[in-house]
Amino acid sequence: MTSSTDRRLAILGAGNIGIAIARGLVSAKLYEPGRITLTRRHEATLQEFKQQGYSVGVDNAEAVRSSAMIILAVTPQQLNGLLAEIRAAIDVKRHAVVSVVSGASISAIRAELGNDVPIVRAMPNTAIAIGESMTCIAVDGVQEDAVRDVVRIFDALGRTLLISEDQMVPATALCACGIAFFLRAIRAASQGGIEIGFHAGDALLMAAQTAKGAASLLAKSNQHPESEVDKVTTPQGCTISGLNQMEHHGFSSALIRGIVTSAEKAAVLYAPKK
Repeated sequence: MTSSTDRRLAILGAGNIGIAIARGLVSAKLYEPGRITLTRRHEATLQEFKQQGYSVGVDNAEAVRSSAMIILAVTPQQLNGLLAEIRAAIDVKRHAVVSVVSGASISAIRAELGNDVPIVRAMPNTAIAIGESMTCIAVDGVQEDAVRDVVRIFDALGRTLLISEDQMVPATALCACGIAFFLRAIRAASQGGIEIGFHAGDALLMAAQTAKGAASLLAKSNQHPESEVDKVTTPQGCTISGLNQMEHHGFSSALIRGIVTSAEKAAVLYAPKK
């Protein structure tokens, strides 16, 4: 199998995550827009990307035939119909399939496309558009070169972690859903900033950069969050007073419960054919 950068790629279902992947690949210079095909039910929604040089269309089977790596990025409810549409176009000697569909197992996809098709599951988040995704990847008896190609792509778009497939649903809640949780926390912090006297734009900048700094501290130091918390919680200080007030109102338990609830929902999003 040739290098991923030498082959055309099709993203079937160019919604938010599909578009984010395409933009990330182009920004990272792994692909030129003309080597990426984007499909969607209504081609008119992709005109912006056609003007930017991407190939766009509504024919998923044709997109598969003209590409070597296929990214399935439709909703779980649309997946069975898509697999039926592209089944005849899949060539096991030429194609590698990457699924970013929540809840759909490799075995369920393989049952529709054929037992010999290389299939990899990946769960990125929308920060992939700016090269800052946390992408979890699961494989099941896939050729090593196909796995290398997939990891190479997502490594260029943030951080990757190979996990067992039974962890993919929890990874969906923690990473894919999780980006919304952290965005909501930043929004709340900025609203607090407004209440204590900052203009909205300034408050949002301060909250977002502070959150970025906190995340970077952990990513670079590999320390437990509480070790960094301890550095700013002095006795009788303002930080510990604020933290304790948040905990009294259920900050940590609400975030934990939200992640658990999202994982429970992700587990039942996709229903394979019976």
